[in-house]
Amino acid sequence: MKYYIIAGEASGDLHGSNLIKELKTQDAHAQIRCWGGELMQQAGGELVKHYKELAFMGFAEVVLNLRTIVKNISFCKKDIQAFKPDAIIFIDYPGFNMRIAKWAKKQRFATHYYISPQIWAWKEGRIKAIKRDVDQMYVILPFEKDFYEKKHNYPVHFVGHPLLDAIAHRKPISVNAFQKEYNLEEKPIIALLPGSRKQEVSKILSVMLQVVNDFPEYQFVIAGAPGLDNEFYQPFLTHPHVHLLQNKTYDLLSVSHAALVTSGTATLETALFKVPQVVCYKGNRISYEIAKRIIKLKYISLVNLILDKEVVSELIQTDFNYKRLKEELARILDPYTRSVLFLDYYDLEQKLGGEGASKKTAQLILESFNK
Repeated sequence: MKYYIIAGEASGDLHGSNLIKELKTQDAHAQIRCWGGELMQQAGGELVKHYKELAFMGFAEVVLNLRTIVKNISFCKKDIQAFKPDAIIFIDYPGFNMRIAKWAKKQRFATHYYISPQIWAWKEGRIKAIKRDVDQMYVILPFEKDFYEKKHNYPVHFVGHPLLDAIAHRKPISVNAFQKEYNLEEKPIIALLPGSRKQEVSKILSVMLQVVNDFPEYQFVIAGAPGLDNEFYQPFLTHPHVHLLQNKTYDLLSVSHAALVTSGTATLETALFKVPQVVCYKGNRISYEIAKRIIKLKYISLVNLILDKEVVSELIQTDFNYKRLKEELARILDPYTRSVLFLDYYDLEQKLGGEGASKKTAQLILESFNK
C-alpha cells in the first residue's frame, strides 16, 4: 500500500516516525511519502518537505507568512496527485491538514487523522469539516473520545498516547553517566524546555534564565530544539551554570530533578518522565489577546487538562515573570510538594491508556482497507 503522511512540527515528526515503523512492520510492501523531519525519514519515509519550513506560530505570524503557506498547500496537492496514495494520514497540524483533507476527500482519497486537532480547546466548529472530510479519526487523549462521540455523534478510535511508546522504547542512562558524557557539573539538573520556534524561545528563555543565580546548588540545562542550531542559543549561554544540549531532550528529562517547560506536548513528556515542572508561556501580545478570547479552557497544560485539576503551576503571559518563576521553582523543589506531584503523575499515566498507540493506529488503518 502507498501512504502519504503529513506532520508539521517536531512532535509530529516523532509520532509519525513511530507510525511509519509500525506500518512497515505490518505492511511489508508499504511505500511512504511524508512531510515531517529527520525521524520520519530515518524510519523509512521519503521526505518531501521538512517541518522547519512549515512552523509559523500564532495568528500574527501566520498572516505574515500567508503567501508561503498557500504555496505549500498547492505543492502538497500536486505531490499527492502524482503519488496517488491508498491513504493520506494527517498528524495534528490542523491549519494546514484540514485544508488538504477537504481537497483530498473531494478527490476520493482515503483520509485518516492521527492525533486529533484540539477542537475541544478552540474552533469547535471544525467538527463539521472533520465529519465531512475525515474517514477515520484516531485520538490520543482519554477525554477526546467522549467529546467526539457523546457531544458530536462522530465515532473515533482511542489508541492511547504515543508518548508512552516513545518513552518506553528509549535506553535508560544514569545521572552520573549523563553528566560525564556531556561534560556537565556534578550538580542536580534543572531542565529548561523553552519551545521549538525562534519567536517563543527568545521570549521564554530570557525569563527562565533570570532565576539561575537564585539556585546556585543546581545547574540549568537547555534542551535545544531540533530545528534550531547552536549559534541561535549562544547569546543565552553566558552563565557558568547554564549549558546547552541538542537533540537529547528525553535523556535530559530522564535525569532531571525539575524542569521549566513551555506549554505544549513538552508538559506531558516531562510529566511522564516524573519530573516536577513549572509550565511557562509568553507569546506575541496580539496573538495572545486574540487566543484568550477564543480559547475557553481552564488550563493550558495537557497534564492539568487530562487530570481536570491544577497539578502543575501555569505561569502565563504577565504571570510569567522573575518573581513568580522563582517562587514556583522553589515550591517544586520542596520534598513534600514533589511527593504529592508524583502521585498525580501516576494517575495521569493510568488515564493515558498504556503503550501501543502507533501499533493500534497502524492496525486500524490496514483494517480499513478491508471494509
